[in-house]
Amino acid sequence: MGERASLRHTAPYCEGDKIALETDTAGLFCVVQFEDSMAPALIFVKGISAEFCIPPEDNRKNYSPKSFTGSCHLIRARVAAKENLQMRHCLSYNPYDEHGEHGFFPHAAANVETRGEAVFAARNAIDGIFENTAHGAYPYQSWGINRDPNAQLTIDFGRKVTADEVRLTLRADFPHDNYWETAVLAFDDGSEEMLSLRKTGETQVFTLQPRTICKVTLRKLRMAEGESPFPALTQIELYGTEAEQ
Repeated sequence: MGERASLRHTAPYCEGDKIALETDTAGLFCVVQFEDSMAPALIFVKGISAEFCIPPEDNRKNYSPKSFTGSCHLIRARVAAKENLQMRHCLSYNPYDEHGEHGFFPHAAANVETRGEAVFAARNAIDGIFENTAHGAYPYQSWGINRDPNAQLTIDFGRKVTADEVRLTLRADFPHDNYWETAVLAFDDGSEEMLSLRKTGETQVFTLQPRTICKVTLRKLRMAEGESPFPALTQIELYGTEAEQ
């Protein structure tokens, strides 16, 4: 269907349903909208196919109650315009990210998620939803660390990008929540950046020495003393440009 595809699915989703995207060329940037109640997103399809698994009905508290329901679904995808790739943008944004490898990026993964619940999954930290004054259900999903002092979250971009800024939005359901005083960004080029954080629900912005990378890990999260045992992350945003086009 050329550089653009649109599909109307006229039936309720069933357990195990998937949306498959196939391309003629590997390494393609696409703008997708796998669910019409969610925003479109620029993704990188590393091979020639990608899959999006419909979240199970009993474990999708991190999505809007309107999402994936009913019997009429509009699914859209198009090849990204060259100007989309030339602009400085949020490299980490992907509301369609899921557990496991599904052929498209960026992808967030963590070594711990609170009780394995979807509402505390790593992918919540790159879904573009910033509401952070509560927890436990949409739109207050977050990455929860289950009180693990060794918790870390990795974003895999699937290709080379040049990052020059990071923005962190901590969950701020105070006094239930705590916060991290410091954190480390470890890049796959071997470099690191130490971040000093504040107790605030506002987005905290840090300018980085530009570096070309494929992955970044948020780790060495040092929690403030004398607070609750529940720090969490609402959003992590890496800004920059595509290293190769």
